[in-house]
Amino acid sequence: MAARSIASLSLSFGLVSIPVKVYPATESSGSVSFNLLHKCGSRVKQQYLCIKENIPVERADMVKGYEFEKDRYVMFEPAELKALEEAPRATIDIVSFIPLASVDPIYYDKAYYLAPDKRGGKPYRLLMEAMRESGRCALARWAWKGKQLVVQVRVGEDGLILQQLLYAQEVRSMRDLDIEKADIAKPELQLALQLIEQISEDSYDPAEFEDEEKKRILAAIDDKIAGKQIVVTEGQEPAAGAQVIDLVAALKASLGPRRGAAKAPAAAPAAPEPAAAEPAKERKGAKRAAATPAATPAAEPPARVRARK
Repeated sequence: MAARSIASLSLSFGLVSIPVKVYPATESSGSVSFNLLHKCGSRVKQQYLCIKENIPVERADMVKGYEFEKDRYVMFEPAELKALEEAPRATIDIVSFIPLASVDPIYYDKAYYLAPDKRGGKPYRLLMEAMRESGRCALARWAWKGKQLVVQVRVGEDGLILQQLLYAQEVRSMRDLDIEKADIAKPELQLALQLIEQISEDSYDPAEFEDEEKKRILAAIDDKIAGKQIVVTEGQEPAAGAQVIDLVAALKASLGPRRGAAKAPAAAPAAPEPAAAEPAKERKGAKRAAATPAATPAAEPPARVRARK
C-alpha cells in the first residue's frame, strides 16, 4: 500500500523555502484490540451519566470544563477553545542547527518522514547533504493540529526525518528518584566490561526482534476460531524483593566461552557449570526471538554465532 502524506508544507531554511510532504513514520497496528461484549456475545455501548442527576447525557449536551478547585469548574464553549488553539501555518521554521548528539532521545515523541514535493528535490538534497557533512540537525517550530510543536529535523538513511520533541516540563527528572551512589571496585568494573564486550553487537537490527506477545495472542485467536480449547497455565509468581547475590561470582558465571572458541564444532559437549546456567537468563540477548523454543542448550551457542555473521 502506497504511503499517503498527511500535510504539504514548506521547510524554511534561511531565505530558502523547500516544499515538502509529511508522512507518518510509524503505524499503530502493533497491538491486538478486543471489543467489549456482554456474556451473551453482543457488543455493549458506552454511556455517560450525570453524577448529580444520574441521567444519561448526550454528546450534544456536553461542554468541557477545567477543575480549578475540588468539584469546581470553569466551563468553555467549543468556540472559546477553538480560539485558544495555535493558528495553523504551512511552514516548518528552522530556528537553529545543533550537534546531532545534543538531543537526548528521552525527548523524542512522534516521528514523521519528510519527502520533497514538486520542485523541491534539489534544495531538499542540498539541506540533507549539508547537515550530514556538518554532523548537525535542525531545531524547528511547527504548528500542527492546533498545537505549537518543537521538532528536530535530522538526516536519515534515505531522507529527512521530522522528530516531534517533548517540552522540558513533559519529561521527569531522574534526580527525583534519589538513586543510590554505590562504590564500584575495579575488578567488578573489569568483569562487567568483559561481559559487555562478549555480548556486544556492531549494529541494531530491528528485524531481529519479534513481538512474541502479539504472536501468542493471534495464535490463541486462531485456536478459538477453530473451536480448540485453550489450556490456561499458571504463571510463575515474581520474586518478592531483590535477592542478595555475590556480584563478582555472578559476573564470572555470566561469562561464557569466547566467540572464537564458540565457532569450533564440539564433538562431545561438556557439561555446563551449574553457576553459569542461571545468570545466562538475565542477559538482554536472551530476549531475542529464538528460532526454535525447544532447542537444546548444547545447540544454542553455535546458532547465536551464525546469527551475528
